[in-house]
Amino acid sequence: MFDQSAEHVASYYARTYPAPIPLRPALEERLDTEVLIVGAGFSGLHTALRLALAGKRVTVLEASRVAWAASGRNGGQALLGWSCDMPPLEAALGLERARQLWDSMRWAAAEIRELPARHGFDVDYRAGSLWAAVLPRRTALLEQAQREAEEKWGYDKMRFIPRVEMPQWIASERYQAALYDPEAGHLNPLKLAQGLAAAIEQAGGRIFEQSQVLDYRETQDGYVARTDKGEVRADVLVLACNAYIDRLDRKLSRRMLPVGTYQVATSPLEPEVARSLLPRNSCVIDNQFVPDYFRLSPENRLLFGGGCTYAGGIPKDIAAATRPYLERAFPQLRGVELEFAWGGHIDISMKRTPDIGRQGERYWLQGYSGHGVLPTLAAGRAVADAILGDDELLDLYQAIDNPPFPGGALLAAPLEVIGKTWYRLRDRV
Repeated sequence: MFDQSAEHVASYYARTYPAPIPLRPALEERLDTEVLIVGAGFSGLHTALRLALAGKRVTVLEASRVAWAASGRNGGQALLGWSCDMPPLEAALGLERARQLWDSMRWAAAEIRELPARHGFDVDYRAGSLWAAVLPRRTALLEQAQREAEEKWGYDKMRFIPRVEMPQWIASERYQAALYDPEAGHLNPLKLAQGLAAAIEQAGGRIFEQSQVLDYRETQDGYVARTDKGEVRADVLVLACNAYIDRLDRKLSRRMLPVGTYQVATSPLEPEVARSLLPRNSCVIDNQFVPDYFRLSPENRLLFGGGCTYAGGIPKDIAAATRPYLERAFPQLRGVELEFAWGGHIDISMKRTPDIGRQGERYWLQGYSGHGVLPTLAAGRAVADAILGDDELLDLYQAIDNPPFPGGALLAAPLEVIGKTWYRLRDRV
């Protein structure tokens, strides 16, 4: 479907990585393993690490490079919750079972802070996020979210920031109010993925890059997956391909729409300029239907994104496409140098709900819909626990209905474009 490469895209994360990004071998043999995981993004890596630490023989096959796709290129915002928010999950599960999923998300937020130190790597983690309102009428959504978090989910950590206090958080007249979450934060996603991969290998797991799975079949004693130069037999198969599932599993791919998204990074700003933009160094995402999101890097770059293309393409000139939105948020940065500009594809489900499940000993993780740093960790825990014999969390995910897109991606993409255009108009009034 999309071209995959042996080289990471020229993102801020890849170009400023502090050492050569590790290159792992391609599969050129026949292997026997207990668990085969297809895809070395966050979903596959989190699942693999938990299983390897539990003593399972784990093999990961990646078509390109570890975190080559969305996991190594995203906005780096570790936000509690899912893209759909909680109402669809409550409708599917009921209040008490939905609260179990929420509790697992809080576990993921704590785990993402503790896991790197436990395994000896750094991800540039910074605490705190803001969910900001652009339109005055949408400030009520923030207050409602705070009330529901306290009353339904038992989460009383969030703080409402009124307009009068906003200059203490964001140096922009665009934002009317915000909801601050101290348990959320931001990080370098490529450092996280590479740290996870190294931890998997230290625990005895094996990772092969540039080893695209061409097909798989179920046999009497498990599953067999074939690459162009090798083959793996496994007792358990985990598909963690997300937007790149494509022809490997047609049924799963019909439940996903690949959507293009992109962002930029400025050249390093003067420290006082950077501190003035975001005085408390929280990451920010607004509550428009098509949101802007931004944060500061450790070397005082502003990382800014928000554009998306439901037809799947990426603008030829990402910097030019993104600059108007950045300068709309921060007019004081008009003309700032945009040193990096990159894009990629995320996996959108029709209801924006996570699609995590199993059939026999075949598992899958997908449908994060642009909100995957913490949800992938929560989902990886659910799948790993199920493989180890505890189905409680996975059963919750499987009770969520994720229908296929009517007519598949060919019909869904233009319909989503029409829908996005309508909501963009609503974002302006």
